[in-house]
Amino acid sequence: MILGVECTAHTFGIGIVEKGKVLVNVRDMYKTESGGIIPMESAKHHHEVSERIYKEALDKAGISEKQITAIALSNAPGLAPCLIAGMQFAKKKAKELGIKIIPVNHCIAHLEIGRSVGAKDSVMLYASGANTQIIAFASGKYRVFGETLDIGIGNFIDKFARHIGLGFPGGPVIEQKAKTGKYIELPYAIKGMDVSFSGMQTKLNQLYTKGEKIEDLSFSLQETAFAMLVEAAERAMAHTGKKELVLGGGVGCNARLQEMCRIMCEERGAKFFCPVREFLVDNAAMIAFTGELMIKEAVDVDKVDIRPRERTDDVEISWR
Repeated sequence: MILGVECTAHTFGIGIVEKGKVLVNVRDMYKTESGGIIPMESAKHHHEVSERIYKEALDKAGISEKQITAIALSNAPGLAPCLIAGMQFAKKKAKELGIKIIPVNHCIAHLEIGRSVGAKDSVMLYASGANTQIIAFASGKYRVFGETLDIGIGNFIDKFARHIGLGFPGGPVIEQKAKTGKYIELPYAIKGMDVSFSGMQTKLNQLYTKGEKIEDLSFSLQETAFAMLVEAAERAMAHTGKKELVLGGGVGCNARLQEMCRIMCEERGAKFFCPVREFLVDNAAMIAFTGELMIKEAVDVDKVDIRPRERTDDVEISWR
């Protein structure tokens, strides 16, 4: 029975997994009415809610903490203050229970949770706040075949939302406003399997200043940015010869992005997998799920440290 701790950015979560089955997935998210994530404030949030979330998870799972065999910790990548807050909590519990910690890469956990919905050997479109990557397993590693050259898709959307006076997170509000919008041409920047959003960011800000409707800008943002992501993902599928696409990350909750991925896969004769919302956003169940696969990687408490800048393709894969 593995207990997972998610703490990489705005979310503190506790998940418990046993033999591939998610028993519980509890989370609490740091939010703001204006502006974005302030790392030290988010870390403070993690410290404040950790014990409550831990107890709530145990209660909902109906288990004793003595049944936990290891703690899976999302120690990379992420915001350093948030990672430290989670690591301190995980080390404290591991020492109390006399168990080991499994360091888990957050990005890989987004991909591995795809197994829970049937994905076996897929290309993953990982679309979240700070991360935008096209990932697939090849030659013994999870390799990044394409990624953003500047800003993550979620941060890009949130940055535009802040510019027009919306709070954090801005993605859900943009998605709603896009439903009644019309298309305005925006810069489309894709190079091979890499994408760039900075030019589109500048253009959107200029159009907003000129008085274009927020609904039209939101619609155009989604149509253009998501088309770039789907094109890059399809190119990776063609390059690797894989017949599955799995969507991961918080931006994957967007219904329009899911629809575009589904259409592309249908046209290619490929399978599309999309975990339920609670496993797309930052969550601890995916950390616990991946930790169970990595159980042989468990280490003593004093050997665990954060790795804020660890890349997906830095991780040695021993469990496949």
